[in-house]
Amino acid sequence: MKKILALFFIFHFSFAAFAQTDTCHLRISLLTCGPGQDLYSIWGHTGIRLIDTARQTDIVFNYGTFDDSDPLFYIKFTRGIMMYSVSPYTFTDFMKEYNYFKRSVTEQVLNISCAEKIKLANALWNNVKEENKFYPYHFYADNCTTRARDIILNNIDTAISFKDIRPQPGISTYRQLIHSYMKNSVQGWNRFAIDILLGNHLDEVMNNKQAMFLPDYLMYGFDSASRQHQPLLSETKLLLPDQQAKEQAFFTPVFLFSLILALMMTLSFLKSKAATNALNFTDRLFFLITGLLGVLMLVLWIARVDNVCRNNFNLLWALPTHTIIAFVITKQKQWIKFYWLATAVLSALLLLAWKWLPQEMNNSILIIVAIVLFRSIVRYSKIKAV
Repeated sequence: MKKILALFFIFHFSFAAFAQTDTCHLRISLLTCGPGQDLYSIWGHTGIRLIDTARQTDIVFNYGTFDDSDPLFYIKFTRGIMMYSVSPYTFTDFMKEYNYFKRSVTEQVLNISCAEKIKLANALWNNVKEENKFYPYHFYADNCTTRARDIILNNIDTAISFKDIRPQPGISTYRQLIHSYMKNSVQGWNRFAIDILLGNHLDEVMNNKQAMFLPDYLMYGFDSASRQHQPLLSETKLLLPDQQAKEQAFFTPVFLFSLILALMMTLSFLKSKAATNALNFTDRLFFLITGLLGVLMLVLWIARVDNVCRNNFNLLWALPTHTIIAFVITKQKQWIKFYWLATAVLSALLLLAWKWLPQEMNNSILIIVAIVLFRSIVRYSKIKAV
């Protein structure tokens, strides 16, 4: 923090004299960093690089910094109250981090006038002031990439024309773009977690500008951008190649849930006492975990200040009431019989309406719904027979 403050005071006051200096000593570029392996980094990152050759300074403005030392950090994170900030780093320090994690960095140099460079540079330094540096982070509407996009576009004097960079113009959704970074088996669990916790707002169709909420798509947008029939960029170059090892995972959600379904079907056809006890235990555990997932979805729907977890259709299979039924699963009560019947009907309707739901569901959830349907029918049949 002291290093960042020192950078601010040293360079901010020197930038105040821009109007009296040769501003063509400035060079401003967009940095796009490739995806990492961890969940927070799999969509990449964006920074703005500012070089002043006259003062021999090279600074990167990073809109993705936050303070995880706050004792209420995880509560605020759960509620969606994430205060991010912009911080200046030396280009050397910035590149060391991405070189260490073997992530790519691409630079796009802006082809703008000296007057626009000074305007943009002053806006960047004004942003890092203590009273301006913080902003409420929103997953796809206001993040480190959209902040970089907006401060650049807002400080260019003429209108910018962009080509349509959406994979499927007119029908591309936020979820589809997010999924494109999680196609390999290693990211299977991350994709599963995102798909069950984030609601159908993620399935809204994006316009071209909204698609630039991801670093790569902002890079694509700038690469095709022009103004007054001149390209927005003067140069594009790869500063660091992607050197990450390509991994594959065997224990995916589809594998696990298929294994559970096969186990339950096998135990259902065995008549021994051991098989019955094992099935009772498996049912309790399965419905308890499913119910707790539903409770989590409901809490996120109600507690979060943004809309990313609202209107979550996964609550049609992850019923919070499953947490109660898990403790009375072997009881032969009449209300329990009707509970299993209602659950079976709901699961069957969910499978029939799968393709027409207003929310794209994770394919592995099909297996979970099949398990809920199968076990609900078996449980209902047993009580009915008695």
